[in-house]
Amino acid sequence: MLLICGLAAGTGTTGTLYEPGETAPSYSGAPTAAAPYVWVCDTFYQVNSGGQQLETDQGTIQVAFDRPTVRGFERRAEAVATAKSHIRRQLNRIGIGTEPEFHVDTPQEAGHVPPE
Repeated sequence: MLLICGLAAGTGTTGTLYEPGETAPSYSGAPTAAAPYVWVCDTFYQVNSGGQQLETDQGTIQVAFDRPTVRGFERRAEAVATAKSHIRRQLNRIGIGTEPEFHVDTPQEAGHVPPE
């Protein structure tokens, strides 16, 4: 399992890449991803009211979440590239155009996120 995180403008998002032999989570309505590599990540967008507050370097943004994205891939490199593209797209959807700083780590290595 790899955590793929993109950080920009004081915020970020992280998705999970399940590797061969690992079981990706399943939930009602999730697309089937019968592939060696499975990417799972939230999708979100900016709203004028409601949703949740997200603090960024650019101020407070209201965001709402869609059902997580689930995609399957045959090759790891393709999965990681698509994961980074997905993270860029999510940040762009809330008005953050800065190129994210990416971290690709196992859960044990993920030191870029301070403990709460």
